[in-house]
Amino acid sequence: MLQELQSWSYEPSPVKRVEIPKPDGGIRLLGIPCVRDRVVQATIKLLLEPVFDPTFSENSYGFRPNRNQEQAVKAAQLIVQSGKEYVVDIDLSKFFDRIHHDRLIARIREKINGPKLLRLIGMTLRSGVMKDGLVTISTEGSVQGSPLSPLLSNIVLDELDKELERKGLRFCRFADDCNIFVGSQKAAERVMASTSKFIEKKLKLVVNQEKSKVALSKFVKFLGMTIIAGTLAISAKSMARAMDKVNKWYVGWSNYYKMTQYPAQLATIESHLRRRIRSQIVGEHKRARFLFKKLRSLGVKYDTARIVFSHHGRWYLSHTKALELAYPNEWFIKRLGQKIMSDRKLEHWFDEKKWIKLT
Repeated sequence: MLQELQSWSYEPSPVKRVEIPKPDGGIRLLGIPCVRDRVVQATIKLLLEPVFDPTFSENSYGFRPNRNQEQAVKAAQLIVQSGKEYVVDIDLSKFFDRIHHDRLIARIREKINGPKLLRLIGMTLRSGVMKDGLVTISTEGSVQGSPLSPLLSNIVLDELDKELERKGLRFCRFADDCNIFVGSQKAAERVMASTSKFIEKKLKLVVNQEKSKVALSKFVKFLGMTIIAGTLAISAKSMARAMDKVNKWYVGWSNYYKMTQYPAQLATIESHLRRRIRSQIVGEHKRARFLFKKLRSLGVKYDTARIVFSHHGRWYLSHTKALELAYPNEWFIKRLGQKIMSDRKLEHWFDEKKWIKLT
């Protein structure tokens, strides 16, 4: 391979196309390069990253050394706490599949003056994909699943970061998931219009108008989390997906073990699941007074709800009378669709799938 690279005879192979279902529907297209090409791409990344990463925005958190989702979410939380509660949530339609090759190479050429390296990157982008034995040449896009694609995506979207910074806007971006924070609905709508225009006219990308929105932070999901009254909570969709997975796992498992002649064994597991969720509810309320207010709104008496002001941890509180009154077993049945396998009289599902916010 080294000889091929030195003699300019190296050519990457088409990547194998893999289709992965998205959690909210649709298909995510991934590509798996062969081992030889993965080594070449990883080497290119090692050469490019020290040049480009130091120039990237401090508001960019995805696919970068020493940066992660938690940092991005907490940065967003601080912005909301500062008073910018309106979010411009821009969804890019098939971002990786629509990266403009010529614009990307031009951006790289601004900092890299190496014809062999630029040629390698160009060939990697145009290597094509193979599905069912048929090869399709790539005229745009960068295949997800490649070691190089995450860095290339940041190079593309760094233009967006610089534009937002030039306008003095507060934002957090993780890969193509970008939230911009402003102080009013009117300002948010104005930013949505101008930013969408920049993305489509300048970056040659497509904004998904159906999924993009302007809303208060409590109605926006960012990396699976939602910022409600300045505190972090698992988003409604993420929580619903988690509950659905738990239910599917537990139903399959319990359908086999329900032959037990000791239903209390199943009841013990169901009780533990409910306590874990109650514990999560406690954890989502960062301050005791917020949890106290929530319990009171759910009908828990004043003296009973005051237990939240004790020094006990969330696991202890999850098994107190206050939490069990606010979130009784019936709540898990009606609101989350949990089946009670330990009770022979309750062999049915509740069809209600609408999420009722935990917070």
